[in-house]
Amino acid sequence: MDNEAPRGRLPQTTPERKGRPAPRTLGPVPDLERHLPAEWWRTLFNAVYLKTDGDVVENGDNTEAEIDLLVKAAGLEPNDRVLDLCCGQGRHAMALARRGFRSVTGIDRSRYLVRLARRRARELGLTIDFHEGDARRFRVAQGGFHCVTLMGNSFGYFESENDDLAVLQQVRRALAANGTIAMDIADGDWMRGHFEKRSWEWIDENHFVCRERELSADRQRLITREVVVHAEKGVIVDQFYAERLYTREKLTELLTEAGFQNVRVHGDVSARSSREQDLGMMAHRFFVTASSPRLAAVQPAARAPFRNVAVLLGDPRLPDQVKLDGQFNELDLDTVQKLKDALAELPGFRFEFLDNHGALLTHLKNQRPEFVLNLCDEGFNNDAQMELHVAAYLEMLGVPYSGAGPATLGLCYNKSLVRAIAHDLDVPVPLETYADPDDMGASVPSVYPALIKPALGDSSLGITKHAVVNNASEAADYLKQLRELFPGRPVLIQEFLSGAEYTVGLIGNPGQGLTPLPILEVDYRSLPDGLPHILSYESKWDPHSPYWDRITYREARLDEDVRRALVDAAVRLFERLDCRDYARFDFRADANGTVKLLEVNPNPGWCWDGKMNLMAGLGRLRYSEMLRQIIEAAQSRCIQAAQPAVGRQAAE
Repeated sequence: MDNEAPRGRLPQTTPERKGRPAPRTLGPVPDLERHLPAEWWRTLFNAVYLKTDGDVVENGDNTEAEIDLLVKAAGLEPNDRVLDLCCGQGRHAMALARRGFRSVTGIDRSRYLVRLARRRARELGLTIDFHEGDARRFRVAQGGFHCVTLMGNSFGYFESENDDLAVLQQVRRALAANGTIAMDIADGDWMRGHFEKRSWEWIDENHFVCRERELSADRQRLITREVVVHAEKGVIVDQFYAERLYTREKLTELLTEAGFQNVRVHGDVSARSSREQDLGMMAHRFFVTASSPRLAAVQPAARAPFRNVAVLLGDPRLPDQVKLDGQFNELDLDTVQKLKDALAELPGFRFEFLDNHGALLTHLKNQRPEFVLNLCDEGFNNDAQMELHVAAYLEMLGVPYSGAGPATLGLCYNKSLVRAIAHDLDVPVPLETYADPDDMGASVPSVYPALIKPALGDSSLGITKHAVVNNASEAADYLKQLRELFPGRPVLIQEFLSGAEYTVGLIGNPGQGLTPLPILEVDYRSLPDGLPHILSYESKWDPHSPYWDRITYREARLDEDVRRALVDAAVRLFERLDCRDYARFDFRADANGTVKLLEVNPNPGWCWDGKMNLMAGLGRLRYSEMLRQIIEAAQSRCIQAAQPAVGRQAAE
């Protein structure tokens, strides 16, 4: 019966009110462990928990600091599939989604907290999958996540250490090869010597909480009794809970036993209380990550005939006209490091990185690579007009490589030639005037607004916020600027397309499988008034520009007929321009809704935050997975191209 005291408990001591029994309470107890329910966690995490612990677990500063540490320590990318295990009210999952993570799942045992998380996410317009589930037996696709988190000291609740091991083993099954588990957990050594035996604090003007703590008989768990009192109603909760105290060494042993590798402790996690009171188990924690085992390299090696890969990059020692301040900077070096980290995830390959252009040609000739991943879109000596020269030299040496050949790179560098080919293929293109460098007449547009840009180039060089002109005076001024900045270079004067802007990405090759990525749409809605809606040079290279963090991207919401038409146009251009392995096609609608081609990028940006990787993320591909697909497409093409020659040699 409800009013019958369980064995070992005293009867309630508060009077009945309004005809209902008052909540149970206990007087002083000499042994907290004796009163601890085996599965205390089944009922603890409710609205009262959010009151008593809300000063810490509902503290936005704590959450953001913990996510900062998580992203850095686990090397998370927006494309990663992340499982927030024991997610509670979803504070970490929602923080990740707000930062642009597109595939976040939360699982928690508490129905109350899961429902609250769903409601909060819905109110914020965030797409997160929240589910109820036991951490020891949750159901997800095996190998379906790149990272599983156990944040907010959510580990060690179970009565048996074997149950904790079962949690870690289940996490390992949920992780993809070389995936990461990330945890923050109370420092067991510190807690044994520093826990507060008794404390009390006001939660709000009506509630206060009293806590008692003691170590279990084996000193492996810290047991807490919590009594919550309402100023008028009296005791509303008298509950017990516990957590196993793990040291760094003991947790490392348990992770290793569960099959994890590369266990790393990243230091302490601090928390603050908005009430500046008792932090309890959140007071002193440490953060740890570990990796699930890599898959055996047998299958990737079978698909990858060239296991030794030389990666060609721009030279950070040399000036670079495209980059901010004309040279490689910290952001560029960080981008290269992210590339190296992603490639390191690919089993079955060995990568070397070549970025010293002074020695590049000699190295390629004397130490001929087995295969080249050509990511030198800066061009030889960081001269964009010599991007095709790198591919041409590889052709002369007979070295197989990824990406477009020299003819395609040279052709696509000239936007007016691409426009002519697109027009011949019945792909809609904007109205345009081509102005020679010395043509001082007939170059002012007759229709405004107009977009003025260099006819040769990439990376939006020469396209600034002033490139959209609204009258003859603005057009003349910008033409003058371009001729001064890029002497001898022709100029394109186009109708300004003011509608939605889309990007189509393709990976593969005709006849071997050409796969479209989800179509990307540029979102300009957050730009300040007065700035033209364009992907200007400032938006790509200048962190101090108002363009830098105001332009976002989302999956395009298109009718199926429009989507198919864009993909078909991209495929026709891919084939006619002789693109290889991967390419990117940018389109934009005019004021009447007709979608027209902007440009073709045969060796598009490979960086982690570029459009190709954003589209890959919409397709639930990790950065490393996109790079792997490009490498495999290139190697398959190279092998197929070499087969007839091999056959002729054998016949001879």
